[in-house]
Amino acid sequence: MNRREFLEATLALMLSSEALAANKPAATRDVPRRKLGRTGEQVSCIGLGGAHIGGQKQEAESIRIIRSALDAGINFLDNCWDYHDGQSEVRMGKALRDGYRNKAFLMTKIDGRDKKTAAAQIDESLERLQTDHLDLLQLHEVIHQDDPRRAFADGGAIEAMEEARKAGKARFLGFTGHKSPAMHLSMLEAASKHGFRFDAVQMPLNVMDAHFDSFEKRVLPVLVKEEIGVLGMKSLGGTFILESKTVSAPECLRYSLSLPVSVVITGMDSMARVEQALKVARGFKPYTEKEIQTLLARTEKAAQAGAFEKYKISTHFDGTTKHPEWMG
Repeated sequence: MNRREFLEATLALMLSSEALAANKPAATRDVPRRKLGRTGEQVSCIGLGGAHIGGQKQEAESIRIIRSALDAGINFLDNCWDYHDGQSEVRMGKALRDGYRNKAFLMTKIDGRDKKTAAAQIDESLERLQTDHLDLLQLHEVIHQDDPRRAFADGGAIEAMEEARKAGKARFLGFTGHKSPAMHLSMLEAASKHGFRFDAVQMPLNVMDAHFDSFEKRVLPVLVKEEIGVLGMKSLGGTFILESKTVSAPECLRYSLSLPVSVVITGMDSMARVEQALKVARGFKPYTEKEIQTLLARTEKAAQAGAFEKYKISTHFDGTTKHPEWMG
C-alpha cells in the first residue's frame, strides 16, 4: 500500500461523527470513534495504556485517571495480567465500579503459552478487573520464535482463549508483539493454517517504525486487507522517540492516528497526559501526504538501526524474556 492508499483506508475507518465534530469547538468535541475490524464494534481512536496505570503512588490517582478518560469519551482500555505485578488490573477493576464498566471497551492480555497457564491467567485477570467478561482478550508479547507453534499446539494458549470466548469470558481475541514484523506475519500464517482468525492485532506504529524493520510497511497492509482490527502502540516508543528531539508528542500521536488503525493506545500516567491525548483526538485531522513526507524526512536519520525503538533491538520491553515462568 502506498501513502495515498493508507490515507484512504484511514478515512474509511473514521465514522461520520468525526465529520460532525469538526464543527464544534475543539474542547467540546467528542472523541472520534473508529471501526474495530469486522467486529462491528466502534472504539475511541485513542486508548488508555494499562502499563502506565499502577505506577502512581496513590491508587486514587490511578482511578481518577481512568475515570476521567472514560468520562471524556475514551472508551478503549488496555491492560495486561503482568503489568505492575497485577496492580494495573486491580486498580482498573476498582475504577470500573459504579457503572464505569458499561462505558469501557475492556482489553487485557495474558502471557501463558500453554492452555492451563493461559486459562488460569484469564480467570485471575477477570477477578482483578472485577468483571465477568473481557471485550478483547489478547496473547501478549509474541516476540519469541516458537510462539506461533506453542500457541496453536494441542493444549496451547489458543485453546484456552477459544474456550474463554465460548464461555462468554471474552468477546473477541487477538495478539500483541513489539519485536519483529516477521513474527507477526508468522503468527497470522499459523492462524490461517489452523482455520483461526484473529479479531485484532496490536503492534508498534510510529514515525520511527516507518524507517526500520517496519510493522507499518509489512504487517499493517495485511491487517487492513483482511479487516482485522489494528491496535497501534508505542507511538512515543516509551519516551525514547521524544528523546530524539525530532518530533513532539502531539506530532507522534497524530502520525499514528493518520494510519489505518482502529485505536492508538498511549500511556496516560497523569491528568496532563490525559488532556494531551484528548486534545489530539478531538482536533484530529489526518496528515496529508506532503505533511507525512516532511515528518518522515525529519526523523529518517534518527531512526536508523532502531536507535529509538528499544523494544525492537533490546530486551528493554521484554517482560516474558525476563520472566519466562509467566509463559508456563
